[in-house]
Amino acid sequence: MDINLNLNIFSTTWKIILNKRQVRLGIVIATVLAAMLASYWGSLQLYLLLMGGLVSVAGLLVLMRFPNLGYILVVVGGMFIPFAGPGGFNASILILILVAALWLMDMFIVRREFRFVKSPAIRPAGFLMIISVVALGMGQISWFSFARHAPLDAQLGGFAIYFFSLLTMVMMANMITDIRWLKAIVWVFIGLGTIYVLGNAAELTIFDKIYQKGVYANSMFWTWMVALCLGQALFNNDLKISRRAILYVIVAVTFFVAFYQQNDWKSGWVPPAVTAMALVGLRYKKLALAAIPFILIYGIYAAQSLISTDQYSWGTRVDAWIVVLDISRISPLFGLGFGNYYWYAPLFDLRGYNIRFNSHSQYVDLIAQTGIAGLACFVWILYEIGSLAWKLTTQVREGFARGYIYGVLGGVAGVVMAAFLVDWVLPFAYNIGLDGFRASIYPWIFFGGLIAIEQLYLAKKNL
Repeated sequence: MDINLNLNIFSTTWKIILNKRQVRLGIVIATVLAAMLASYWGSLQLYLLLMGGLVSVAGLLVLMRFPNLGYILVVVGGMFIPFAGPGGFNASILILILVAALWLMDMFIVRREFRFVKSPAIRPAGFLMIISVVALGMGQISWFSFARHAPLDAQLGGFAIYFFSLLTMVMMANMITDIRWLKAIVWVFIGLGTIYVLGNAAELTIFDKIYQKGVYANSMFWTWMVALCLGQALFNNDLKISRRAILYVIVAVTFFVAFYQQNDWKSGWVPPAVTAMALVGLRYKKLALAAIPFILIYGIYAAQSLISTDQYSWGTRVDAWIVVLDISRISPLFGLGFGNYYWYAPLFDLRGYNIRFNSHSQYVDLIAQTGIAGLACFVWILYEIGSLAWKLTTQVREGFARGYIYGVLGGVAGVVMAAFLVDWVLPFAYNIGLDGFRASIYPWIFFGGLIAIEQLYLAKKNL
Protein backbone atom coordinates (compact mmCIF):
# COMPACT_ATOMS: atom_id res chain seq x y z
CA MET A 1 0.00 0.00 0.00
CA ASP A 2 1.45 3.37 -1.08
CA ILE A 3 1.53 6.50 1.11
CA ASN A 4 -0.09 9.61 -0.43
CA LEU A 5 0.77 13.06 0.96
CA ASN A 6 -0.83 16.39 -0.10
CA LEU A 7 1.21 19.41 1.05
CA ASN A 8 0.10 23.04 0.63
CA ILE A 9 3.13 25.33 0.52
CA PHE A 10 2.75 29.01 -0.50
CA SER A 11 -0.61 28.31 -2.18
CA THR A 12 0.94 25.48 -4.15
CA THR A 13 -0.23 21.90 -3.69
CA TRP A 14 2.46 19.25 -3.73
CA LYS A 15 1.40 15.63 -4.13
CA ILE A 16 3.89 13.04 -2.90
CA ILE A 17 3.47 9.29 -3.41
CA LEU A 18 5.80 6.93 -1.56
CA ASN A 19 5.86 3.18 -2.14
CA LYS A 20 7.01 0.58 0.40
CA ARG A 21 10.52 0.44 -0.98
CA GLN A 22 10.98 4.20 -0.68
CA VAL A 23 9.63 4.18 2.88
CA ARG A 24 12.08 1.46 3.88
CA LEU A 25 14.96 3.33 2.25
CA GLY A 26 13.93 6.49 4.08
CA ILE A 27 13.98 4.70 7.42
CA VAL A 28 17.47 3.41 6.76
CA ILE A 29 18.77 6.84 5.68
CA ALA A 30 17.19 8.50 8.72
CA THR A 31 18.80 5.97 11.02
CA VAL A 32 22.21 6.52 9.40
CA LEU A 33 21.90 10.30 9.79
CA ALA A 34 20.85 9.92 13.42
CA ALA A 35 23.86 7.71 14.10
CA MET A 36 26.19 10.24 12.46
CA LEU A 37 24.78 13.06 14.56
CA ALA A 38 25.08 11.00 17.71
CA SER A 39 28.69 10.17 16.93
CA TYR A 40 29.49 13.88 16.65
CA TRP A 41 27.44 15.36 19.50
CA GLY A 42 26.35 12.42 21.60
CA SER A 43 28.00 9.89 23.88
CA LEU A 44 29.66 6.64 22.86
CA GLN A 45 26.83 4.67 24.44
CA LEU A 46 24.23 6.54 22.39
CA TYR A 47 26.28 6.02 19.24
CA LEU A 48 26.55 2.28 19.85
CA LEU A 49 22.84 2.12 20.64
CA LEU A 50 21.90 3.86 17.41
CA MET A 51 24.33 1.78 15.36
CA GLY A 52 22.82 -1.33 16.91
CA GLY A 53 19.40 -0.01 15.99
CA LEU A 54 20.59 0.60 12.43
CA VAL A 55 21.87 -2.95 12.09
CA SER A 56 18.69 -4.34 13.65
CA VAL A 57 16.38 -2.35 11.37
CA ALA A 58 18.41 -3.24 8.28
CA GLY A 59 18.49 -6.89 9.28
CA LEU A 60 14.78 -6.94 9.99
CA LEU A 61 13.99 -5.44 6.59
CA VAL A 62 16.19 -8.00 4.85
CA LEU A 63 14.64 -10.87 6.81
CA MET A 64 11.14 -9.63 6.00
CA ARG A 65 12.08 -9.88 2.33
CA PHE A 66 14.13 -13.09 2.58
CA PRO A 67 13.11 -14.95 5.79
CA ASN A 68 15.09 -18.07 4.83
CA LEU A 69 18.24 -15.97 5.10
CA GLY A 70 17.71 -16.28 8.83
CA TYR A 71 19.00 -19.86 8.82
CA ILE A 72 22.23 -18.77 7.17
CA LEU A 73 22.51 -16.03 9.79
CA VAL A 74 22.00 -18.66 12.51
CA VAL A 75 25.02 -20.56 11.19
CA VAL A 76 27.17 -17.46 10.67
CA GLY A 77 26.06 -15.72 13.87
CA GLY A 78 26.56 -18.84 15.95
CA MET A 79 30.10 -19.23 14.64
CA PHE A 80 31.31 -15.65 14.91
CA ILE A 81 29.14 -13.32 17.01
CA PRO A 82 30.52 -13.36 20.58
CA PHE A 83 27.37 -11.84 22.07
CA ALA A 84 26.33 -13.76 25.18
CA GLY A 85 23.46 -12.65 27.37
CA PRO A 86 22.17 -14.08 30.66
CA GLY A 87 22.75 -17.81 30.96
CA GLY A 88 24.60 -17.96 27.64
CA PHE A 89 21.78 -16.46 25.55
CA ASN A 90 23.42 -15.91 22.16
CA ALA A 91 23.01 -14.79 18.57
CA SER A 92 21.81 -18.18 17.30
CA ILE A 93 18.77 -18.36 19.54
CA LEU A 94 18.08 -14.63 19.14
CA ILE A 95 17.95 -14.94 15.34
CA LEU A 96 15.75 -18.03 15.56
CA ILE A 97 13.30 -16.19 17.80
CA LEU A 98 13.16 -13.39 15.23
CA VAL A 99 12.63 -15.83 12.33
CA ALA A 100 9.89 -17.59 14.31
CA ALA A 101 8.15 -14.28 15.01
CA LEU A 102 8.26 -13.28 11.32
CA TRP A 103 6.99 -16.72 10.27
CA LEU A 104 4.06 -16.58 12.67
CA MET A 105 3.24 -12.98 11.70
CA ASP A 106 3.26 -13.98 8.03
CA MET A 107 0.72 -16.73 8.70
CA PHE A 108 -1.40 -14.69 11.12
CA ILE A 109 -1.40 -11.27 9.41
CA VAL A 110 -0.46 -11.73 5.75
CA ARG A 111 -1.87 -15.11 4.75
CA ARG A 112 -4.38 -15.27 7.63
CA GLU A 113 -4.23 -19.03 7.84
CA PHE A 114 -2.16 -21.56 9.73
CA ARG A 115 -1.05 -24.29 7.38
CA PHE A 116 1.71 -26.81 8.09
CA VAL A 117 3.30 -29.43 5.87
CA LYS A 118 2.20 -32.99 6.48
CA SER A 119 5.04 -35.33 7.30
CA PRO A 120 5.38 -38.23 9.77
CA ALA A 121 8.38 -36.54 11.39
CA ILE A 122 6.44 -33.38 12.28
CA ARG A 123 4.01 -35.13 14.63
CA PRO A 124 6.50 -36.33 17.28
CA ALA A 125 8.22 -32.93 17.16
CA GLY A 126 4.89 -31.27 17.94
CA PHE A 127 4.24 -33.70 20.78
CA LEU A 128 7.69 -33.07 22.27
CA MET A 129 7.09 -29.32 22.12
CA ILE A 130 3.86 -29.79 24.09
CA ILE A 131 5.61 -32.11 26.55
CA SER A 132 8.32 -29.44 27.00
CA VAL A 133 5.65 -26.93 28.02
CA VAL A 134 4.20 -29.46 30.47
CA ALA A 135 7.68 -30.19 31.83
CA LEU A 136 8.28 -26.47 32.40
CA GLY A 137 5.15 -26.42 34.52
CA MET A 138 6.18 -29.60 36.35
CA GLY A 139 9.47 -27.91 37.15
CA GLN A 140 7.72 -25.42 39.42
CA ILE A 141 6.76 -28.20 41.82
CA SER A 142 9.05 -28.80 44.81
CA TRP A 143 9.52 -32.53 44.39
CA PHE A 144 11.82 -32.86 47.40
CA SER A 145 11.15 -30.79 50.50
CA PHE A 146 14.81 -30.76 51.56
CA ALA A 147 16.15 -29.34 48.29
CA ARG A 148 15.37 -26.26 46.22
CA HIS A 149 14.52 -26.61 42.56
CA ALA A 150 16.42 -24.97 39.70
CA PRO A 151 16.12 -21.17 39.38
CA LEU A 152 13.51 -20.00 36.90
CA ASP A 153 16.07 -18.55 34.49
CA ALA A 154 17.84 -21.92 34.25
CA GLN A 155 14.52 -23.67 33.68
CA LEU A 156 13.55 -21.19 30.99
CA GLY A 157 16.94 -21.67 29.34
CA GLY A 158 16.50 -25.44 29.27
CA PHE A 159 12.98 -25.05 27.94
CA ALA A 160 14.15 -22.65 25.22
CA ILE A 161 16.77 -25.15 24.03
CA TYR A 162 14.16 -27.89 23.61
CA PHE A 163 11.34 -25.73 22.26
CA PHE A 164 13.29 -23.70 19.71
CA SER A 165 15.30 -26.70 18.49
CA LEU A 166 12.07 -28.50 17.64
CA LEU A 167 10.47 -25.34 16.28
CA THR A 168 13.47 -24.86 13.98
CA MET A 169 12.87 -28.27 12.41
CA VAL A 170 9.19 -27.46 11.89
CA MET A 171 9.95 -24.01 10.45
CA MET A 172 12.60 -25.33 8.05
CA ALA A 173 10.15 -27.92 6.78
CA ASN A 174 7.53 -25.24 6.12
CA MET A 175 9.63 -22.31 4.95
CA ILE A 176 12.10 -23.92 2.52
CA THR A 177 10.15 -24.06 -0.74
CA ASP A 178 13.15 -23.62 -3.03
CA ILE A 179 16.05 -26.05 -2.83
CA ARG A 180 18.46 -23.23 -3.63
CA TRP A 181 18.04 -21.95 -0.08
CA LEU A 182 18.90 -25.38 1.30
CA LYS A 183 21.98 -25.50 -0.92
CA ALA A 184 23.04 -22.08 0.35
CA ILE A 185 22.69 -23.15 4.00
CA VAL A 186 24.65 -26.36 3.45
CA TRP A 187 27.50 -24.81 1.46
CA VAL A 188 27.84 -21.85 3.84
CA PHE A 189 28.12 -24.30 6.75
CA ILE A 190 30.63 -26.49 4.91
CA GLY A 191 32.64 -23.48 3.70
CA LEU A 192 32.94 -21.81 7.10
CA GLY A 193 33.51 -25.14 8.82
CA THR A 194 36.29 -25.99 6.38
CA ILE A 195 38.11 -22.75 7.15
CA TYR A 196 38.11 -23.61 10.85
CA VAL A 197 39.18 -27.23 10.27
CA LEU A 198 42.06 -26.22 7.99
CA GLY A 199 43.18 -23.52 10.42
CA ASN A 200 43.08 -26.03 13.26
CA ALA A 201 45.01 -28.60 11.24
CA ALA A 202 47.70 -25.97 10.67
CA GLU A 203 47.65 -25.28 14.44
CA LEU A 204 46.75 -21.63 13.95
CA THR A 205 45.28 -20.75 17.34
CA ILE A 206 43.79 -17.51 16.03
CA PHE A 207 40.86 -19.50 14.63
CA ASP A 208 39.91 -20.61 18.14
CA LYS A 209 39.57 -16.92 18.96
CA ILE A 210 37.60 -15.99 15.84
CA TYR A 211 35.20 -18.92 16.02
CA GLN A 212 33.02 -19.34 19.09
CA LYS A 213 33.84 -22.21 21.43
CA GLY A 214 30.19 -23.26 21.60
CA VAL A 215 30.53 -24.37 17.96
CA TYR A 216 33.86 -26.17 17.66
CA ALA A 217 33.62 -27.68 21.17
CA ASN A 218 30.35 -29.42 20.25
CA SER A 219 30.18 -32.89 18.71
CA MET A 220 27.45 -31.78 16.29
CA PHE A 221 29.85 -29.52 14.40
CA TRP A 222 32.22 -32.39 13.62
CA THR A 223 29.42 -34.88 13.00
CA TRP A 224 27.62 -32.76 10.43
CA MET A 225 30.82 -31.63 8.71
CA VAL A 226 31.47 -35.30 7.95
CA ALA A 227 27.83 -36.16 7.23
CA LEU A 228 27.20 -33.39 4.68
CA CYS A 229 30.62 -33.48 2.97
CA LEU A 230 30.77 -37.26 2.68
CA GLY A 231 27.12 -37.48 1.68
CA GLN A 232 27.71 -35.13 -1.25
CA ALA A 233 31.04 -36.75 -2.21
CA LEU A 234 29.64 -40.29 -2.26
CA PHE A 235 26.14 -39.75 -3.63
CA ASN A 236 25.94 -36.46 -5.57
CA ASN A 237 26.55 -37.64 -9.12
CA ASP A 238 26.38 -34.08 -10.47
CA LEU A 239 29.64 -33.13 -8.78
CA LYS A 240 32.77 -32.97 -10.89
CA ILE A 241 35.66 -35.22 -9.89
CA SER A 242 37.69 -32.22 -8.69
CA ARG A 243 34.94 -31.00 -6.36
CA ARG A 244 34.33 -34.52 -5.12
CA ALA A 245 38.04 -34.82 -4.35
CA ILE A 246 37.95 -31.53 -2.42
CA LEU A 247 35.12 -32.88 -0.25
CA TYR A 248 37.09 -36.07 0.45
CA VAL A 249 40.05 -33.92 1.50
CA ILE A 250 37.83 -31.90 3.83
CA VAL A 251 36.57 -35.11 5.45
CA ALA A 252 40.13 -36.41 5.79
CA VAL A 253 41.36 -33.17 7.40
CA THR A 254 38.32 -33.14 9.71
CA PHE A 255 39.25 -36.61 10.96
CA PHE A 256 42.90 -35.58 11.22
CA VAL A 257 41.93 -32.80 13.62
CA ALA A 258 39.18 -34.70 15.47
CA PHE A 259 40.95 -38.07 15.77
CA TYR A 260 44.67 -37.29 15.69
CA GLN A 261 44.95 -33.84 17.28
CA GLN A 262 41.98 -34.21 19.67
CA ASN A 263 42.03 -37.96 20.25
CA ASP A 264 41.24 -37.73 23.97
CA TRP A 265 37.95 -36.00 23.21
CA LYS A 266 35.90 -39.02 22.11
CA SER A 267 32.77 -37.00 21.35
CA GLY A 268 34.77 -35.20 18.67
CA TRP A 269 35.56 -38.25 16.56
CA VAL A 270 33.38 -41.24 17.59
CA PRO A 271 30.03 -39.86 16.28
CA PRO A 272 31.63 -38.64 13.00
CA ALA A 273 33.28 -42.07 12.64
CA VAL A 274 29.89 -43.77 13.06
CA THR A 275 28.47 -41.36 10.48
CA ALA A 276 31.27 -42.11 8.01
CA MET A 277 30.91 -45.88 8.45
CA ALA A 278 27.17 -45.65 7.86
CA LEU A 279 27.63 -43.63 4.65
CA VAL A 280 30.39 -45.86 3.28
CA GLY A 281 28.25 -48.90 4.10
CA LEU A 282 25.29 -47.38 2.23
CA ARG A 283 27.47 -46.59 -0.77
CA TYR A 284 29.11 -50.02 -0.94
CA LYS A 285 26.34 -52.27 0.38
CA LYS A 286 27.72 -55.62 -0.83
CA LEU A 287 31.12 -54.88 0.63
CA ALA A 288 29.50 -53.73 3.86
CA LEU A 289 27.48 -56.95 4.18
CA ALA A 290 30.62 -59.03 3.72
CA ALA A 291 32.45 -56.90 6.28
CA ILE A 292 29.75 -57.10 8.99
CA PRO A 293 31.49 -59.87 11.03
CA PHE A 294 34.78 -57.97 10.97
CA ILE A 295 33.04 -54.70 11.83
CA LEU A 296 31.32 -56.31 14.83
CA ILE A 297 34.59 -57.83 16.07
CA TYR A 298 36.44 -54.54 15.66
CA GLY A 299 33.53 -52.61 17.19
CA ILE A 300 33.57 -54.79 20.32
CA TYR A 301 37.35 -54.47 20.54
CA ALA A 302 37.23 -50.69 20.03
CA ALA A 303 34.48 -50.27 22.64
CA GLN A 304 36.44 -52.30 25.20
CA SER A 305 39.58 -50.33 24.38
CA LEU A 306 37.83 -46.98 24.79
CA ILE A 307 36.32 -48.04 28.10
CA SER A 308 39.56 -49.52 29.41
CA THR A 309 41.47 -46.30 28.70
CA ASP A 310 38.96 -44.29 30.70
CA GLN A 311 37.46 -46.75 33.19
CA TYR A 312 36.93 -44.18 35.94
CA SER A 313 34.98 -41.84 33.66
CA TRP A 314 32.86 -44.68 32.29
CA GLY A 315 32.20 -46.10 35.76
CA THR A 316 31.15 -42.76 37.24
CA ARG A 317 28.86 -42.13 34.28
CA VAL A 318 27.04 -45.41 34.82
CA ASP A 319 26.69 -44.64 38.52
CA ALA A 320 25.42 -41.15 37.68
CA TRP A 321 22.80 -42.61 35.30
CA ILE A 322 21.57 -44.93 38.05
CA VAL A 323 21.24 -42.05 40.53
CA VAL A 324 19.47 -39.74 38.04
CA LEU A 325 17.04 -42.49 37.05
CA ASP A 326 16.41 -43.12 40.75
CA ILE A 327 15.64 -39.42 41.22
CA SER A 328 13.32 -39.50 38.21
CA ARG A 329 11.11 -42.23 39.68
CA ILE A 330 9.12 -39.59 41.55
CA SER A 331 7.74 -38.23 38.24
CA PRO A 332 8.40 -40.83 35.51
CA LEU A 333 5.91 -39.74 32.85
CA PHE A 334 6.69 -36.03 32.34
CA GLY A 335 9.88 -35.68 34.36
CA LEU A 336 11.01 -33.24 37.03
CA GLY A 337 11.26 -30.18 34.80
CA PHE A 338 14.31 -28.53 33.26
CA GLY A 339 17.48 -28.55 35.35
CA ASN A 340 15.82 -29.74 38.57
CA TYR A 341 17.56 -33.08 38.99
CA TYR A 342 20.88 -31.21 39.17
CA TRP A 343 19.67 -29.57 42.40
CA TYR A 344 18.15 -32.76 43.80
CA ALA A 345 21.31 -34.84 43.22
CA PRO A 346 23.01 -33.91 46.58
CA LEU A 347 20.20 -35.74 48.38
CA PHE A 348 21.49 -38.99 46.86
CA ASP A 349 24.79 -40.77 47.31
CA LEU A 350 27.23 -41.00 44.39
CA ARG A 351 30.26 -43.10 45.35
CA GLY A 352 30.18 -41.64 48.85
CA TYR A 353 29.72 -38.04 47.71
CA ASN A 354 26.66 -35.81 47.87
CA ILE A 355 27.26 -33.36 45.05
CA ARG A 356 25.50 -31.75 42.10
CA PHE A 357 26.23 -33.39 38.76
CA ASN A 358 24.74 -33.95 35.33
CA SER A 359 24.14 -37.32 33.69
CA HIS A 360 26.34 -36.83 30.57
CA SER A 361 23.69 -38.66 28.54
CA GLN A 362 21.01 -37.18 26.33
CA TYR A 363 18.69 -40.12 26.92
CA VAL A 364 18.95 -40.01 30.71
CA ASP A 365 18.54 -36.22 30.65
CA LEU A 366 15.36 -36.59 28.62
CA ILE A 367 13.88 -38.98 31.17
CA ALA A 368 14.86 -36.74 34.10
CA GLN A 369 13.59 -33.51 32.54
CA THR A 370 10.68 -34.53 30.28
CA GLY A 371 10.00 -38.07 31.45
CA ILE A 372 9.46 -41.27 29.53
CA ALA A 373 7.07 -39.35 27.26
CA GLY A 374 9.84 -36.96 26.22
CA LEU A 375 12.34 -39.75 25.59
CA ALA A 376 9.78 -41.66 23.52
CA CYS A 377 9.10 -38.61 21.33
CA PHE A 378 12.85 -37.95 20.85
CA VAL A 379 13.45 -41.54 19.72
CA TRP A 380 10.33 -41.29 17.57
CA ILE A 381 11.73 -38.21 15.82
CA LEU A 382 15.03 -39.95 15.06
CA TYR A 383 13.15 -43.00 13.77
CA GLU A 384 10.88 -40.94 11.52
CA ILE A 385 13.78 -38.88 10.13
CA GLY A 386 15.80 -42.00 9.47
CA SER A 387 12.80 -43.76 7.93
CA LEU A 388 12.00 -40.75 5.73
CA ALA A 389 15.60 -40.47 4.55
CA TRP A 390 15.67 -44.17 3.72
CA LYS A 391 12.45 -43.88 1.73
CA LEU A 392 13.67 -40.84 -0.19
CA THR A 393 16.91 -42.59 -1.21
CA THR A 394 14.86 -44.71 -3.62
CA GLN A 395 12.72 -41.83 -4.89
CA VAL A 396 14.98 -38.79 -5.30
CA ARG A 397 17.76 -39.01 -7.88
CA GLU A 398 18.77 -35.34 -8.29
CA GLY A 399 22.41 -34.72 -7.44
CA PHE A 400 22.45 -32.34 -4.46
CA ALA A 401 19.17 -33.60 -3.01
CA ARG A 402 20.35 -37.20 -3.21
CA GLY A 403 23.64 -36.38 -1.50
CA TYR A 404 21.80 -34.39 1.16
CA ILE A 405 19.36 -37.22 1.90
CA TYR A 406 22.17 -39.72 2.40
CA GLY A 407 24.08 -37.16 4.46
CA VAL A 408 21.12 -36.79 6.84
CA LEU A 409 20.75 -40.59 7.02
CA GLY A 410 24.38 -40.87 8.08
CA GLY A 411 23.94 -37.88 10.37
CA VAL A 412 21.11 -39.64 12.23
CA ALA A 413 23.50 -42.49 13.05
CA GLY A 414 26.02 -39.96 14.38
CA VAL A 415 23.35 -38.17 16.42
CA VAL A 416 22.27 -41.45 18.05
CA MET A 417 25.87 -42.06 19.16
CA ALA A 418 26.50 -38.45 20.23
CA ALA A 419 23.33 -38.47 22.34
CA PHE A 420 24.64 -41.58 24.13
CA LEU A 421 27.95 -39.90 24.97
CA VAL A 422 26.77 -36.45 26.14
CA ASP A 423 23.78 -34.10 25.83
CA TRP A 424 25.05 -32.68 22.52
CA VAL A 425 21.68 -32.67 20.71
CA LEU A 426 19.48 -30.96 23.33
CA PRO A 427 22.00 -29.42 25.75
CA PHE A 428 21.46 -29.59 29.50
CA ALA A 429 21.39 -26.14 31.10
CA TYR A 430 24.16 -26.99 33.60
CA ASN A 431 26.44 -28.81 31.17
CA ILE A 432 26.61 -27.89 27.48
CA GLY A 433 24.13 -25.08 28.10
CA LEU A 434 22.81 -22.33 25.85
CA ASP A 435 26.27 -21.65 24.44
CA GLY A 436 26.23 -25.18 23.02
CA PHE A 437 23.01 -24.28 21.22
CA ARG A 438 25.22 -22.61 18.61
CA ALA A 439 26.06 -26.09 17.24
CA SER A 440 23.32 -28.31 18.70
CA ILE A 441 20.90 -26.55 16.35
CA TYR A 442 22.58 -28.10 13.29
CA PRO A 443 20.78 -31.48 13.32
CA TRP A 444 17.42 -29.76 13.74
CA ILE A 445 18.12 -27.44 10.80
CA PHE A 446 19.17 -30.35 8.59
CA PHE A 447 16.30 -32.60 9.76
CA GLY A 448 13.91 -29.83 8.72
CA GLY A 449 15.72 -29.57 5.39
CA LEU A 450 15.06 -33.28 4.78
CA ILE A 451 11.32 -32.77 5.30
CA ALA A 452 11.49 -29.77 2.94
CA ILE A 453 13.01 -32.02 0.25
CA GLU A 454 10.20 -34.49 0.85
CA GLN A 455 7.65 -31.72 0.23
CA LEU A 456 9.49 -30.46 -2.87
CA TYR A 457 9.60 -33.98 -4.28
CA LEU A 458 5.89 -34.54 -3.61
CA ALA A 459 5.10 -31.23 -5.34
CA LYS A 460 6.98 -32.34 -8.46
CA LYS A 461 5.40 -35.76 -8.32
CA ASN A 462 1.89 -34.27 -8.24
CA LEU A 463 2.50 -32.03 -11.30
